[in-house]
Amino acid sequence: MQPLTEQQIYLFQETVWTHGKELYRDMPWRQNTDPYWVLVSEIMLQQTQVDRVVPKFHAFIGRFPSTTDLAAAPLADVLQLWSGLGYNRRAKFLHEAAKMICTDFKGVFPHTQADLVRLPGVGVNTAGAIMAYSFNEPVVYIETNVRTVYFHHFFTDDEAVSDVAIREYAAQTVDREHPREWYWAVMDYGSFLKKQGAGANSKSRHYKKQTPLKGSVREVRGQILKELTAAGVGSLAALEVRYADDERLPRALEGLQVDKLIIIEGDTVQLAR
Repeated sequence: MQPLTEQQIYLFQETVWTHGKELYRDMPWRQNTDPYWVLVSEIMLQQTQVDRVVPKFHAFIGRFPSTTDLAAAPLADVLQLWSGLGYNRRAKFLHEAAKMICTDFKGVFPHTQADLVRLPGVGVNTAGAIMAYSFNEPVVYIETNVRTVYFHHFFTDDEAVSDVAIREYAAQTVDREHPREWYWAVMDYGSFLKKQGAGANSKSRHYKKQTPLKGSVREVRGQILKELTAAGVGSLAALEVRYADDERLPRALEGLQVDKLIIIEGDTVQLAR
């Protein structure tokens, strides 16, 4: 690709800043940019809309106000707070990340991308978000709203666009003096564009449409975990009777065990300790 001209960069930044100010969304993790708050919000926002995350975020932070509190809590308590958000592995990753911060990092939140990606559930882009929002570093990171903005402005007629190509534009256009506020503006502008049907993420080479919950193995996994968080323990025989004609049960149980979310001992099924 050809490098953008100074005029192109200026016009793009002006557009993003203008829309960002008009569309600004107030969120608890913007009021408090502590890295723990940002980590919790970023993990929750994976596969989940902001409106659903906000009340869960408040409840989660209220129960586990610090990495120390989260690390010390039983996994069952964490999963119970998480119930309703789905993709429960995220809760376990967050729990394990808190424990790693308390042990490997001696309670000091990691502040480099190299250290952040060591945390369970934290990839390059989640680490980039923490670097931008908590530490105000002008890093380049990609997520769906960011893609939407760059698709809309730079890839209108393209298909199967790679994140590498987007990163090249993002690296040239990020506001290096105000990266935190810049990404807030990009996120809010991108959310607006998606609602207008612009900059579709189907253009992305990395885009995978989320499968419906209804009828999926994920649905049964969620039902089992919901029951166990309420009752504490369950019966394997009872589950087999309840799901007698449902071929999803074996795969759901196997997946939950592989993810170390449940333990099966004889006829007893319980949340991982």
